[in-house]
Amino acid sequence: MLSTIRSGIYAGICIGIAGFGYLAEKSLAGAVLFAFGLLTVVGYKLKLYTGTAGFIKRGELGTLALILISNIVGCLAVALLARCSSMPLQDTAQGILEGRLRLGPICGGLLAIGCGMIMTTAVTFARQGNNWPLLFGVPLFITCGFPHCVADVFYYLTVPVDYLLQNLGDILIFYIAIVIGNFIGCNLYRGIVKTS
Repeated sequence: MLSTIRSGIYAGICIGIAGFGYLAEKSLAGAVLFAFGLLTVVGYKLKLYTGTAGFIKRGELGTLALILISNIVGCLAVALLARCSSMPLQDTAQGILEGRLRLGPICGGLLAIGCGMIMTTAVTFARQGNNWPLLFGVPLFITCGFPHCVADVFYYLTVPVDYLLQNLGDILIFYIAIVIGNFIGCNLYRGIVKTS
């Protein structure tokens, strides 16, 4: 359990750093740079919610929840670091969060399915030694606006504290919807693709 927590925290840190880069360069180039986070997670075999959800077996939902909580802790560490930057990261993060909240939880959850599908596909290929889907999949889900529950939590934790507290109820409802959407997307292949 302790190794899962450590791995999950470090995965959250990696995604947080990737999110930091995206907030600093919110463009297609920033979306491509974000792929560093997932490449690091896969390369070190770290525990990331969306890199694990599509591969869990019966009885492992508790472990998946622990991974998500650990990812959030890792993202929090980097979000605190982001507050030290002279770049307008908090404003950019707030713009992302405002856009997410305008979607609402139903649309956000549905869009999150796309991210989950991309993530499981990319990780599946990476486990077979092919990292191209990681390099293309990450910019794809960012460009499409598909919410990723770990990247998004980094953005939420980076916004100004007063904005976060004023909108906490709406953020929590939206966040639960995208966690569920990511989980569904990560597991879509189980009913479609025949695996050995």
